[in-house]
Amino acid sequence: MADPKVSSVPVVVELGKVSKKRIRRLKRGQGRLMYEVDRAVSEVQSRLGDEAKDKVLLPVVVVYRRKRRRRKRRGGLTFPIPFPV
Repeated sequence: MADPKVSSVPVVVELGKVSKKRIRRLKRGQGRLMYEVDRAVSEVQSRLGDEAKDKVLLPVVVVYRRKRRRRKRRGGLTFPIPFPV
């Protein structure tokens, strides 16, 4: 049976593309990203009202980095060279 004090709906916080330094600070519980996570959790608690009074909300943090797009390599040289005719 589920524990009544734990929220069944996770709080998902998507932070987007961030630097390694900010991720490191978030892991330590510091920095701007931690502030954003705290703010999101408190916003959910205020929306739930008395229902969330004794519940522990579990934040799920999503951070992603976009993969660099590789350029297509064309055969040969990339600058024009006039060939003698």
